[in-house]
Amino acid sequence: MIGTPRVHLRRADSTNERAKALVAAGAPHGTLVTAGEQTAGRGRQGRVWTAPPGSAVLMSLVLRDPGEALPLAAAMAVAEAAPPAATVKWPNDVLVDGRKLAGILVEGRPQDGWAVLGIGLNVTTRAEGFPEELRDTATSLAAAGVAATVETTLTELLHGLGRWLEQPLPDVLAAWRARDALLGRPVRWGGGEGIAAGIDEAGSLLVDTGTGRVALRAGEVHLLR
Repeated sequence: MIGTPRVHLRRADSTNERAKALVAAGAPHGTLVTAGEQTAGRGRQGRVWTAPPGSAVLMSLVLRDPGEALPLAAAMAVAEAAPPAATVKWPNDVLVDGRKLAGILVEGRPQDGWAVLGIGLNVTTRAEGFPEELRDTATSLAAAGVAATVETTLTELLHGLGRWLEQPLPDVLAAWRARDALLGRPVRWGGGEGIAAGIDEAGSLLVDTGTGRVALRAGEVHLLR
C-alpha cells in the first residue's frame, strides 16, 4: 500500500532525509513521511524548497525496486491532482499557467533496490504569500482557483501514485508527452541551446540544435523567453 505506514512530523528538516533514514532501518515499500513544515527542504540542483507552515503537501515515499519510469510516473500523478491544464517541464516540474506548482526529487540507490520519492506541492498559499522573488514563477492550487486542503490533496496524490507507478512505460510516456510544457519551444542548458523536440523512450529530453539532435538525460533546462 502506497502511503502506509505513515510518519507525520509537525516540523522536519527534510522529509527525504527522514525517509532515507527509514530505508536504512528497513522501512517497507510505500512508507510515507509527511511534514507540516520543512526547515531544510530542497529540490533539484540543490535548490531550497520553501512553503509557509501547513500550506503544502511535503512528502517522501520509500519505494522498493522502483521502476524505470518512476520520475515520469510521479509527474503524471502530481499533474492529475492539479488543474486540467497543468503541464510538465522536463524533467518533472509541474506547471500551471507557466508557474511552478510542484517539484519532484528522486534520490536513491538503484543498485540496492530502493528510491525515495520526494514531492512538494503548493496547496493553500495565495499569490501574496510567496516570497517576493517567487511571485512571478510560483503558484499553488489556491492561486489557480482550486479549493483544496493539504490532506485531501495528499489523499488524491497517493491514489494517483498508486495507479501511475503500476502503469507500463509506454503509457506513462504517452501521458507525459501530452502534457509536455517544452515541446517546440526554445530552450537553453549548460551545453547549448535549441528547440525542444519531446522525450525519447528512455525519458531523455530531445533538443534540435543547429548541428543536429541531442538527447539530455539529466540536468537543468531553461526556457528562452
